Amino acid sequence: SLAAGLDLPGRFLFAILTLMTLIANLVFIEEAVYIYRKIPSSKRSIIIWINGAAPVIATTSCIGMWIPRSTMFTEFTSAIFFAIVIHKFLMMMIKECGGQKMFLRRFENGRFKISTGPCCCCCLCLPHVPITRRTLFWMKLGTFQFVFLRPVLMFLSVVLWTNGNYIPYNLSPKGAAIWISCFIGVLTIIALWPVGIMFLHVRTLLACKKIIPKFALYQFILILNHLQAAIINILAMQRIIPCAPPLSFLARGAYVTQQLLIMEMFLITLISRVVYRRKYNDLEPPECTADEAGDNKLTS
Repeated sequence: SLAAGLDLPGRFLFAILTLMTLIANLVFIEEAVYIYRKIPSSKRSIIIWINGAAPVIATTSCIGMWIPRSTMFTEFTSAIFFAIVIHKFLMMMIKECGGQKMFLRRFENGRFKISTGPCCCCCLCLPHVPITRRTLFWMKLGTFQFVFLRPVLMFLSVVLWTNGNYIPYNLSPKGAAIWISCFIGVLTIIALWPVGIMFLHVRTLLACKKIIPKFALYQFILILNHLQAAIINILAMQRIIPCAPPLSFLARGAYVTQQLLIMEMFLITLISRVVYRRKYNDLEPPECTADEAGDNKLTS
C-alpha cells in the first residue's frame, strides 16, 4: 500500500494531515452544537450545511490520500456536497433578510443587477430585473438545478467508469469525460450566477451579519476545490508534476491536490468558526434588529 511505502518524513506528513482533518471535524461538531443551541430554527440547518463544506472536503481528501483508488468517489462526494452548499448559501442570504416575504416587502420596488459574474460580468448593457416572487423562484431554480443534475451526472460518470467508458483524464472528443465535464461546467456557472446577483444586492444590508467574509470563505472553497484542482490536474497531464513511484504523474497530481485541500480546508474551518459564531440576541444595528424581529414573526 501507499502508506507502507512511505519514509519517515512521509509518514509524519500523513499523520499531521490526518490530525488536521480530525481537528477540523471536531471544530465543526462543536460549532454545529453551538448553532443548534443559539441560532433560530429557521436558519439552523442552512448554516450547519454551509459550515460543513470545509470539513467534508478535508475528510474526503484525507480518505483519498490514504486510499488512492477511492479518489474518484471522494472527489464526487465533495463535489455533490458543495453543489448543495451553493444552493444553501443563496437561501441563507434570503433568510438573513428575514425570509422571502420580508425580502420581497423590503425590496418591492428594487431591481436586481444581473450583469455580474460568472455569466455576465462583461455585459454591462443588460437591464436590471424587477425583484418579484417569480424572479426569486428563477434564482432558486438556478442553484437547485445544480443540486439535482450534478449527482445525476456524477452517478453516470461512475457507471461509465466502472464499465471502462469514462477515463477522467482522457479529454479527447470521442471520450465521455470531456462532454460530461463541459456540461458540469455550464451547470456550475448557471448555479453561481444567482448567488453573485443576490450578494451584490444584499451585501450592504447584511454587512452587520458579516456577509462579506462569509461570501469570501464560500468563494475560497469554490476556487480551491475546483480551480486549484483543475490547474494541478492540467500540470499533471502535461507531466510538469513528475511521477513518484508507486504513484504515476496523474496519481501524484491528485495526491498533491488532496494534501493542499486538507491544509486549506483546516484553516477555512477555523476561520468559519469565528465568522459564523454570533449571538443573535446581542446588541445590533437597527437594520439587523429589524431583520431579526421580522424573521421571528414569520417563523412563529
